[in-house]
Amino acid sequence: MVRCLESEGVQFVFGIPGEENIRLVQALAKSGIRYILTRHEQGASFMAEMYGRVTGRAGVVSATLGPGAINMQLGVADATTNSTPLVALSAQVGHDREYKESHQFVDLVSMFAPITRWSAGVPTVRAIPEMFRKAFKSAETERPAAVYLAVPENIDSAPADAALSPLPRNVVRAEAPSPNQVTRAAQILRDAKSPIVLAGHGAARNNASAALIRFANELRIPVATTFHGKGVMPDDDPNSIGTIGFMRRDYVNFGFDAADVIVAVGYELQEFDPVRINPAADKKIIHIHRFPAEVDGHYSVDVGIVGDISASLDALSDTLRDHRFPVAPQAPLCDMLADELQRGAQDSRFPLAPQRVVADTRAALGRSDVVLVDTGAVKMWMARMYPTYEPNTCLISNGLSTMAFALPGALGVSLALPDVKVLAVMGDGAFLMNSQEIETAVREHIPLVVLIWEDNGYGLIEWKMDLELGEHHYVSFANPDIVKYAESFGAKGYRISSADELLPTLRSALADDGVTLICCPVDYSENLRLTDRLGQLDDAL
Repeated sequence: MVRCLESEGVQFVFGIPGEENIRLVQALAKSGIRYILTRHEQGASFMAEMYGRVTGRAGVVSATLGPGAINMQLGVADATTNSTPLVALSAQVGHDREYKESHQFVDLVSMFAPITRWSAGVPTVRAIPEMFRKAFKSAETERPAAVYLAVPENIDSAPADAALSPLPRNVVRAEAPSPNQVTRAAQILRDAKSPIVLAGHGAARNNASAALIRFANELRIPVATTFHGKGVMPDDDPNSIGTIGFMRRDYVNFGFDAADVIVAVGYELQEFDPVRINPAADKKIIHIHRFPAEVDGHYSVDVGIVGDISASLDALSDTLRDHRFPVAPQAPLCDMLADELQRGAQDSRFPLAPQRVVADTRAALGRSDVVLVDTGAVKMWMARMYPTYEPNTCLISNGLSTMAFALPGALGVSLALPDVKVLAVMGDGAFLMNSQEIETAVREHIPLVVLIWEDNGYGLIEWKMDLELGEHHYVSFANPDIVKYAESFGAKGYRISSADELLPTLRSALADDGVTLICCPVDYSENLRLTDRLGQLDDAL
């Protein structure tokens, strides 16, 4: 099994050993693969997921049977819904007792089946090379996902078969786009009056940013991104109009209201419900991706171009070389968001305005540095306002929208990208769900900076309750002293006590190669002010 992992180019395995897979762990210890011992299997699964997210190669997570395997299911499901390659391995009871009621036995293959592309148990030692090759091939296909393999205890303890060897790694190359489909899509655009591009996660995964920029600039088409697509179109490009996905209408929605054609580039339905951009189901849709579109009444594709995304965009642009759209009046959309961020950067209130925290976070990080944004009110503020300039530099879970992935996920990103600064941004509710992985970072000497937006509650749920019900319940809690908590792990801790402290504290922490927690009190009264303000916008914009 370890030889198969090495053949796949695996550098890290994240997990916790168990009694039933001790020989696998022993073999890993004697290999060139670095085993990252974590404090919870859920944390290990998020580390593997985010490693896969930024590398495009399957991250690997390992656990024991029963409860250990079940604990890693959240990260596995998150990977599949976020189209991220991941291979999950766990022990299982031996074949001699899996047919009956037995200690620690549950049908893990059936449990993982709904949240993976492929879930299987290893039936014999001779199946290992083929099954491991299939696992990585399935995980890293056109639409990446998680896969799961259960390794029975008797397989783990069986002697190696000297005649077996790993199967060679074969990489499937993307196909060239169909010329006929490109011609059909070009005709739709020739007839369009106000087209718009929606760029999603697939564009980032397939390294299509340069082609997208060329396409938008040559044809003068405005580009919006999903939360997952942030950065695939730089936010300082003149054709960028920002990110769509906020829970209520935002400035970017008006670009879609005015559009008659949507060019969806690498967009996947779980990123953002298409009814929000095509409510009357009357817009023509050109789907450009590595695989056909999912079926949805509000995403009825007029032309689908399936193949390499960059080649498809370039072919479409070449076909339309004699056609340019008039410059659309998108500036007000961008200017409003930029003005909002600029005003926030100058807001000196304490607790800090969310806009100030976003502005200072942007100022502390370089264009290629990575921020992982956890789920909650923090995601809404960061996703809509944080300027992003390169793909996969603002990482958000928007398929499953899982809380608490950012802290452990940052360890996976730091190991994958040791030359960039990595910041985990999360609410205080999410922080304590996986804070045990601070110890992993300290022990394994993995740089980690966590910025905690503190409001002593589940801010997004409170926001939603107040919007829909006019009141909120059961969303408040107390926090530990974050500074002492950090220090108890051997990390550094800071508590922000004025607006002017945040930026220098962030810069100092990111310049360090240790582990730092920064607790920043946030004024979430801005939440309702924002939705009230956006709710007053109308078509006059």
